[in-house]
This record gives sequence, C-alpha cells and structure tokens, in this order.
Amino acid sequence: MDFIAVSDKLGTPSYVFDEEVFEERANAVKNAFGENIGICFSIKANPFLLYALPKAFSAIEVCSPGELTICEKLGVSMDKVIYSGVNKGRSDIERALANGVGEITAESLLHLELINEAAQAYKKRPKVLVRVTAGSQFGIDEDALFNVVTNKSRYNCIDIVGIHYFSGTGKKKSSAIIKELDYLTCLTDRLLADYAFDVKRIEYGTGLAVDYFVADADKTELDRLEEISKAISNLGKKVALTVEMGRFFAAPCGFYLTKVADTKTNCGINYAILDGGLNQLKYDGQIQGMQIPQIIHFGEGLDNTQEWTLCGSLCTTADVLARKVPLNDLKIGDLLVFCRTGAYSVTE
Repeated sequence: MDFIAVSDKLGTPSYVFDEEVFEERANAVKNAFGENIGICFSIKANPFLLYALPKAFSAIEVCSPGELTICEKLGVSMDKVIYSGVNKGRSDIERALANGVGEITAESLLHLELINEAAQAYKKRPKVLVRVTAGSQFGIDEDALFNVVTNKSRYNCIDIVGIHYFSGTGKKKSSAIIKELDYLTCLTDRLLADYAFDVKRIEYGTGLAVDYFVADADKTELDRLEEISKAISNLGKKVALTVEMGRFFAAPCGFYLTKVADTKTNCGINYAILDGGLNQLKYDGQIQGMQIPQIIHFGEGLDNTQEWTLCGSLCTTADVLARKVPLNDLKIGDLLVFCRTGAYSVTE
C-alpha cells in the first residue's frame, strides 16, 4: 500500500483498512477449521469492514441497534445476522424480527420471554441461541439453562436450537480454548442424556489473542489457530458449529496514519507530538504506553537513530502512544503508520 499517497488524499490522522489482508485472514481461519465449520465476524470490532466482507463468512454477529442500522443501510443479507447483545429491549427484538435476522441470542430469561412475545405478535418463529455464562454477568448459568430446556414448551413461539458461549478475549494459550470446547462437548452430551434436549447449533467465540507487540505476529497467531483446529473440528462433528471472532479477523488489516506536528527534547527525553492521540489508537489488553507496536516511519532521514516518546494532541500526560521508540532522523511532517489497528481503534 502506498501510505504516502493515502495520507496525501485523506489527511491525517486517518484509518486505512486493507481488504486483501482482511480476506486472507478470513480464508486462513476457514482453511484451518474446514468447510463444515461456519465462521462469523463480530462487527463490533470494525463495522466499516462490512463494505468488503469476504465470502468465507457464513454469518455476522450484531450486538447493538446501531450495528443493525449499519446492516440495513448496507443491504446486508439479514439471514446471515446473529442478533446478539447484552441488553435487548422489546423494541430491539421486534425490529430484529421485522428485519428477518437469522438467529437471536438470549442473554437472560427476560430475553426469552420478550423474544417469544415478539414472535407471537409478528407471527414469526425465530431460531434462538441461549447464552451460557462463563462465570460473569453474561448469559445464564447451567441450572437456569436446564430449567429452560425442561420447560421449553412455555416458549411456544420460538425454536431454541442451541447455545452461545463466549468467555472473553485475549486468549494466548490454546489449552484454554480446548478446555472450553471440551466443556461444550460435555454440556451438549448432558443436555441430551439428562434433559432430552438435542443441541443443534453452537455459536462459540474463541477469544483468540492478537499479538500487537511481538515480531512475526502473523505466524504466532496462525500457529495458535492451528493448535485449536482439531478440537474445533471434533465439536463440529457433533453439532452445527459457528466460530465467532472479531479482533482476530480485523486487527491485521488496519493501519493508523498520523504525522509529526512538533518535536522537542525535555529533560533529556525526545518527544514527538503527533496530530492524532491515544483516544484514536486502541491496542487491547496491554499498557500500550509501555509497549512498542510495529510502526512504519516515512521520512527523508540520515543515519541518526534516536529513541522517541510519541505523544498525541490531548491535554493530558496520559496521551502517550509509545515510549523509547527507535526512529531514524525523525522530523516535523514525517508520516508514522501504526500497524495492526483494524480492530476497535476506529470505534472505541
């Protein structure tokens, strides 16, 4: 990508997303898991990527009314939508049903009641996934789930087809994901054996980590992907499995462009003031001011490498994008490109 030309056209600060990199990551996941596993893009990571959604995705997860509006405006096929979200009100559910979304998740017993009532009013029979908690405020616990499937006849206007499970993001150990897949296998077996409930569908969020601050991050991430592929495939032989991720798909394709607005040396420390700030740059799960991400420097430099503290334009000492970054002859007007910013930076 010609970042200089892009920055001249768009100005800075700005975000740029590489559609080819996005598609390559989607295809890598699809190839690792196999044709029988559905893959789902959680658009909260970056809804702008809906403009270039690869064919590898069989579903998209929508977590808010605003995200549903984006899907409406872009003409997204609603049967691909899994309508999720922690706080769904009656009007949200009615709107989702009116749009004809493919599936709706239920985060609570209230959600089940609201979905059932809306389905009756709209004379539709939606497919519902009940979210099982991983020990947090999200979803319902096993006892509540067992009660739901035992008394599923009370929800007579919906089809409870399966479960949704996502415990959190940033998992760097494949063993943690494999343990969760084993849990879902056991839970599926127990629901059938003890409650005569046949789990037909599972939507599972792996929470695979993105390595923002390591060399050769793509290899590290794809190796981790390969390590869980067999366990994913095994669960996919028991039920129709969709694997949902956002950050893992989106992060590698994004670039944040910013220019050096000022330079100074205070108390022996070299500071560069950038025209963008920390509020526009999100590297999740790290104290990013103490880490050095991959940064591409465009400038006509001499052989004069110095360490720089890169600061934004906000009136707070917290606005530090990175410290002790070695850069060659950094000058006012130079372009800096922060890599792997395709997830959450543009929305958070």
